[in-house]
Amino acid sequence: MTLPTSYSKNRLLKSFSALGPYLRELKCKNGYFFFDCLAVCVSAKAVPEKREFWGWWLELEEQDQGFVYNYQLGLFDKNGEWHAMSIKKKADLEHLESTLQAFHKRLADSFDTLKLTLIPSESTVALQTQVMA
Repeated sequence: MTLPTSYSKNRLLKSFSALGPYLRELKCKNGYFFFDCLAVCVSAKAVPEKREFWGWWLELEEQDQGFVYNYQLGLFDKNGEWHAMSIKKKADLEHLESTLQAFHKRLADSFDTLKLTLIPSESTVALQTQVMA
């Protein structure tokens, strides 16, 4: 899928920024967009700069047939890196699922408005079966 010239990186960034505080502009480049959500603080006892969070992240990549997205759940560590991990506490997982579902709805609506195609990656299909149900 080749985007019309009216769909520049900046136009997409503006549209994606309107979805909430999830877009990480510095990690985006032409045809690639990165979103994340720090949903649950692991321990509020740590100083703010060293806190870790349970959350999710999304990589969105332009391909011939549309934009393919891949969600991951895991830990945002004190070094600012994401690590795919299973979330053991039910309440934390439920909160993550809730934020992910709300974001996904806004993302899908945005793609409908832009008349673009949003396609789950193979690994996301399995996650969506669990989270989006």
